[in-house]
Amino acid sequence: MKRIFWLAGLAAATTVIAGCGSTTDDTAGGATSAGSAAPATPKLAVVATTPEVADFVRNIGGADVDVTQIIKPNVDPHDYEPTPADLQAIAEAKLVVKSGVGLEEWLDRTIESAGFDGTVVDSSTGVKLREGGHEHEEEAHAEEEEEHAEEHDPHIWHDPRNAKIMVTNIEKGLAAAEPAKASAFAANLTTYGAELDKLDKDNAAAWAKVPAADRKLVTNHDAFGYYIQRYDLEFVGSVIPSMDTSAELSAKQLNDLVAKIKSTGTKAIFAESSLPPKTAEAIAQQAGVKVVAGEDALFGDSLGAPGSPEGTYLGAERHNTEVLVEALAG
Repeated sequence: MKRIFWLAGLAAATTVIAGCGSTTDDTAGGATSAGSAAPATPKLAVVATTPEVADFVRNIGGADVDVTQIIKPNVDPHDYEPTPADLQAIAEAKLVVKSGVGLEEWLDRTIESAGFDGTVVDSSTGVKLREGGHEHEEEAHAEEEEEHAEEHDPHIWHDPRNAKIMVTNIEKGLAAAEPAKASAFAANLTTYGAELDKLDKDNAAAWAKVPAADRKLVTNHDAFGYYIQRYDLEFVGSVIPSMDTSAELSAKQLNDLVAKIKSTGTKAIFAESSLPPKTAEAIAQQAGVKVVAGEDALFGDSLGAPGSPEGTYLGAERHNTEVLVEALAG
């Protein structure tokens, strides 16, 4: 019932906002004066759900797209609740681009409430998905296996090869929506794809300098599975025992994690920018290891502040690799 009233309230608020919008001055029949410049071609209106996807759309769309980003930096996407402004942006967009794999559980009902009848681009199409999370893989409870059988890890962008698939899907969506700009989108894809290749190569080179015995990772939540898989790291555990940040660590799980950190010789616990580090700090103290937080916190579900080096996908991923390698190689 709470969700029903929430959606109804958003829909009503959107109607009010739309009714208060600016109107066009029709004086003199709306004709332009002689000698005035022809109006600029309007940009393609695109709504992107997450900071990562919004950055991908900006890089592929360039100057030909107008991007509205729903989730702001350091906001947890797992339990996000859309605002009336989000509904209005979606209602007015020609294209909605999502990360996919169930990350935006709120999106379908929001699109329905907004009355959006355009195209939704699922950037995850074609990505080989990890089934469940690391914690799920270690669970031995048979009754839970059926319940989580179709659960997949949504943090696909942490493998740059997946990011290339995502931006390719986005380029196809933009070209279909704006065929006249297709060649520009294709050129942008080629340029950005080369940057993603370089990111992957640089990450691999950085990890090649870290002994395999030191490549052990403990994070705030299970968000780095694709990164771990790509660069051959070992997942020791996470403060939140789930791919979803709403889960909580039980006393037994906490004690087990502390014991595992000690027994494996793990060097650090890595906090994340969109999650409070308090529990990570408490576990690190019990385990006798350092916690990496503050400006060095990893970008698991988000990017950095706009305008900062970490405010782009490439910058955030470089930051993650630099922080991880420095902490674990020393």
